[in-house]
Amino acid sequence: MSADSKLAGRVRQLREERQLTIEQLAEQSRCHVDVLTRIEAGELVPSLTPLMSIARALGVRLGTLLDDEPHDGPAVVKKGQSPAVIRFSGKDPEARRSNLDFYALGVGKKDRHMEPFVIDVQPREGDEPPLSSHEGEEFLYVLEGCIEVRLGKTGYRLEAGESIYYDSIVPHDVHAVGGPARILAVVYAPF
Repeated sequence: MSADSKLAGRVRQLREERQLTIEQLAEQSRCHVDVLTRIEAGELVPSLTPLMSIARALGVRLGTLLDDEPHDGPAVVKKGQSPAVIRFSGKDPEARRSNLDFYALGVGKKDRHMEPFVIDVQPREGDEPPLSSHEGEEFLYVLEGCIEVRLGKTGYRLEAGESIYYDSIVPHDVHAVGGPARILAVVYAPF
């Protein structure tokens, strides 16, 4: 089962367990009903901002939406055993593409407060997407290539070996510059 399918099933399962209609979840999460319908159908994996809002409305941590079998022990990812890729497409209204492929490194770690990812970042095509914001903090470390992080009106260009740590309530966007890049990202979202 793909990561997209697992997310779709998990959102639907949690919504039904809480006896919420899609309309009620839309109101509580401030997400459009059509977006939630597409998420539950496995047609869309939104960006982190709406996913965090959905998790909060469902009363769970972000990791609960991304995992299907949490456990009490450590989360270990061995070399060559990459976790499933998650393609967040929420900044593309048609969900045709994603410029960020997330490899979750904390999968299965129960009650975690941080979400560690390795992310393959592609250069942006077309117009600049809207900036997103959510509660919490983000730490990005560039492993390969070059990225630009837009924080509000300021842009920060980072190359391999450089990092940035910021409050994610500040509207932001991340994209590769001059070719593909790979970053380590740790996202903290308060519960």
